[in-house]
Amino acid sequence: MRLIDIGANLTHESFRRDLAVVLERARKAGVERMIVTGASREGSEHALELACEHPGVLHATAGVHPHHAGDYCSETDALLRGLAREPEVVAVGETGLDYFRDLSPRPAQRAAFEKQLAIAVDLNMPLFLHQRDAHDDFLALLKSARDRVPAVVVHCFTDERRALFDYLDLDCHIGITGWICDERRGVHLRELVREIPANRLMLETDAPYLLPRDIRPRPSDRRNEPMYLAHICETMARERGEETEVTAANATATARAFFGLSA
Repeated sequence: MRLIDIGANLTHESFRRDLAVVLERARKAGVERMIVTGASREGSEHALELACEHPGVLHATAGVHPHHAGDYCSETDALLRGLAREPEVVAVGETGLDYFRDLSPRPAQRAAFEKQLAIAVDLNMPLFLHQRDAHDDFLALLKSARDRVPAVVVHCFTDERRALFDYLDLDCHIGITGWICDERRGVHLRELVREIPANRLMLETDAPYLLPRDIRPRPSDRRNEPMYLAHICETMARERGEETEVTAANATATARAFFGLSA
């Protein structure tokens, strides 16, 4: 299999000690490229640094997660616009709304989301989006910009059927993580993934978070990493009634087209 992990938080401190080993394990598992998520000012700069250090293997996004929206200012906006112009940066984000934890005030989240939508519009770049417990507000803001950006992925999708079809109706892509491997919380996803067209479906780990619950043996530190994307792909294929190679090939082709990556 040749896989692309569209969302890996490789700037996380847990990868500082052994990133080279993590990347080699991913390569051996068939994960040929990884998109490093930028989720803050510093994280976006670090994501770009990693992409520059590992050309052809790592790419980056540039954005501010809703958890950090309270820190968004004109200097942040200017920094993101500069980062987004670098060739290694392939999408604007991670941005969106998160009303589940409300780590930033909701008005600040909406304002930061609107600012980053504007960056994607101005630079004609894809969007890498986050939404949790904020579907209605998120959808309204997304609709205001959708026809002015080339592509959108709602990453780490865990929502219900209505939300899924709202996004598909807007011609959005959907990112699925190891949440689908969770026998407690991911059961509904196993049915919904059958409804996602192959050219709209992409795979991600969201490493180091969301270690698939059914991984055996389980790592002692419970850290997720890109090599487990192969396991997620196998689960996805089983639930879609496809051969694993078919699911992998489709998801990889979709990711290449979405992010403008060479074969």
